[in-house]
Amino acid sequence: MPPAVLTARLVGPLFVAIGLGILLNAPFYVGAIVEAVHSPTLVYISGIASLLAGLAVLNAYAAWTADWRVIITILGWLLVIAGVVRIVLPELVTRLATTIYSGPTALAITGAVVLVLGGFLSFKAYRPAVT
Repeated sequence: MPPAVLTARLVGPLFVAIGLGILLNAPFYVGAIVEAVHSPTLVYISGIASLLAGLAVLNAYAAWTADWRVIITILGWLLVIAGVVRIVLPELVTRLATTIYSGPTALAITGAVVLVLGGFLSFKAYRPAVT
């Protein structure tokens, strides 16, 4: 199985679940985000996890192709950047997250984007191969 397809098979359903969770349980996620960004330990550990996940994705697939698989590369780079920022500039992360997620609109948009992206990746990864 090609690495981009394997990555999409893992990330797609995860994003669908996260997107649905955000959209169906917004108050819970607001509380979780507020609590997480005010914990230096969680910000740091999430930075390590994000950096590690991004490097794993990029080591599996990092091609700038002109098709759907470029989403995997972009996702890998976004995870790497998010991880480095959380490790190097944790106070900036706290300020940005508090500002961005202080209203319900940003969280709803995030949930919808994650759900659609997860659905798209799942469709591409699990559709029957065309022969």
